[in-house]
Amino acid sequence: MAKVKVTQVKSVIDRSKRQKATIQALGLRKINHTVEHEATPQILGMIAKVSHLVKVEEA
Repeated sequence: MAKVKVTQVKSVIDRSKRQKATIQALGLRKINHTVEHEATPQILGMIAKVSHLVKVEEA
């Protein structure tokens, strides 16, 4: 399975609880923090919900 690198590029201040929880569930803590995940449908769906807050790269 492919891997993706997810980097938080915008703050979660003034975002909904749902978006904050999604960022936390992805393992992101602060701006410019990067994590690597398997590209499962669940992870890709989470990324889609907060796509305006993150940058995604193929790993």
